[in-house]
Amino acid sequence: MKAFIDKDFLLGSETAKVLYHKYAAAMPIIDYHCHVKPAEIAEDRQYKNISQLWLESDHYKWRIMRWRGVDERYITGDSSDWEKFEAFANALAHAPGNPLYHWTHLELQRYFDCYFPLGPNTAKDIWRICNEKLNNGYSVRDIINRSGVEVICTTDDPASDLVWHEKIARDKCFSTKVYPTFRPDKALAVDKPGYADYIHTLSDAFGRQVLTLDDLFDALVSRLEYFTKYGCKVADHALDVVPWDPVGGNNASIFKRAMSGEIISAQETERFQTELMLFLGREYAKRGIVMQLHYGALRNVNPVLFRLLGHDSGLDCIGSPDCSRNLAAYLGSLEDGNVLPKTLLYSINPNDNAMLVSLAGTFQQAGVVGKVQSGSVWWYNDAKSGIESHITTLSEMAALGCFIGMLTDSRSFLSYTRHEYFRRILCGLLGNWVENGEYSDDIDWLGSLVQNISYNNAKMYFDFSSQP
Repeated sequence: MKAFIDKDFLLGSETAKVLYHKYAAAMPIIDYHCHVKPAEIAEDRQYKNISQLWLESDHYKWRIMRWRGVDERYITGDSSDWEKFEAFANALAHAPGNPLYHWTHLELQRYFDCYFPLGPNTAKDIWRICNEKLNNGYSVRDIINRSGVEVICTTDDPASDLVWHEKIARDKCFSTKVYPTFRPDKALAVDKPGYADYIHTLSDAFGRQVLTLDDLFDALVSRLEYFTKYGCKVADHALDVVPWDPVGGNNASIFKRAMSGEIISAQETERFQTELMLFLGREYAKRGIVMQLHYGALRNVNPVLFRLLGHDSGLDCIGSPDCSRNLAAYLGSLEDGNVLPKTLLYSINPNDNAMLVSLAGTFQQAGVVGKVQSGSVWWYNDAKSGIESHITTLSEMAALGCFIGMLTDSRSFLSYTRHEYFRRILCGLLGNWVENGEYSDDIDWLGSLVQNISYNNAKMYFDFSSQP
């Protein structure tokens, strides 16, 4: 029997062990998509205890606790930090095979030198071990530095003043680069309550009133330019479905009606969003901005908990919209105008993996490595089997060596172990293929391939080497 999450965790062959320990493990991390708060980096937050660090905003953990029937008071409510931690420890012991079980123990090992399993019988000892370190000057920046993180791309609304990014950039004692990501979801949400209020907020950031659709276009371009001054190289869109209705209509009128609080129909929304997405795609291409498209999640499906907790509370699930035709048409329209930016495609539904890889393969460009890609596994798919399936699909339908690798997509600063988790699985698969005689055993070539997927490809793809 193998030891519990030891140094050769997930490395089932000798080739895999060499690939990981010699080539992958020490590579820096480029976390090109996450949801950590730049304010906590700027202020170098120090957490009072492990419960704050783990449970304040991690809906992966909240969902596991709800599966165990834990009262919401011990998840997001007013119980003590210890009570929440104890409830999580009890729930986690019931989750073998869940990536959260693996991530949690990798985090305990890498950041707290704690090597025994978390459960009901060990919760008090692990609480003490972690808190002793956290109360001894162990801050957010310590975690980032210990993780070898070179670049962090946060997720930011166009109306953000980026004051925390400015503060981080001025600090010459902190070497990790922290760049904003342009996330204009609220500007597209013409059918949602509060749209006019958001546009007024955007107007304040823009410096003049946004009264017309043309004003909105001007405001978004102005904010995009502002973001690029702080190193922005990535945009992101969270889409329920990929819109495509290029027939048009009076989108200027739709915008005006939305600003007056009128109800906008589903068809009008799709037409409005199609025009805005085409506009933004062109603007990204002009500036070398990589466009990320995340789609397919059913949001906030539990109305009772949503009324209580609001957004980002673990209330979303996998949807199954067929966006293949719309996505192909959207990318094709941008390509036809020679304005298709580098693009990463993400579906929350793992059944879309093959479609996305095959679609991406039709939009490549000479001189650009992997211009359009199926992005890293997302959300419910970043478990061991999901990562293996995605890597296998990439290897069978594309050129795996061009892939830009993993991200955290997380709100937790301890989630950098997800890069380690991915790299171990990658090395495990490659090692198996080599030892089965399915791929060359040139270890130096294999090592360079692993290093490229782990780090080098992302640095080149986003052109971070040219950033301030």
